[in-house]
Amino acid sequence: MHAPKDRKEAYRQMRAKQAAERDRARKGMLAGDERYLPARDKGPARKFARDWVDSRRLPSQYFLPFSLLILLATWVPWPIEIRAAVLNIVIAVGWPIMMIGVVVTGVYVAWKVKREVASKLPGESVKGVGFYAAMRALQIRKLRFPPPTVRPGGKPVPPKK
Repeated sequence: MHAPKDRKEAYRQMRAKQAAERDRARKGMLAGDERYLPARDKGPARKFARDWVDSRRLPSQYFLPFSLLILLATWVPWPIEIRAAVLNIVIAVGWPIMMIGVVVTGVYVAWKVKREVASKLPGESVKGVGFYAAMRALQIRKLRFPPPTVRPGGKPVPPKK
């Protein structure tokens, strides 16, 4: 880069440099590069938790789509008799089953990941790792950040071309 002629040119150069740095950081985060990840995602324990959750299909990852389905079912203008039955099924059966499933899965994932991290990475702190894994398990797989590096079953995700 050349030396700026005036204040406006210096400002433009600074903005271009910041934009390039942001772009590099964004690409690094999407690639899973540890240097560019936020503090909450750094470390071998968090990496292990991400891979553990991403390598499984868990009931809690279907929480958001199921919630949307329930919401849509309550908005459909059914005839009165059918509407009452739908609302009863949704409120009395669907919603409680979903919530119990989410809580049980979250507790299981947190417990299991903490145990696995303690045994496989003995020097690492397990503080917050269980909650981190349980929250990741709640997210729709395609929307997880950092993106999954393993597929369900444990096979690595092929690199994008």
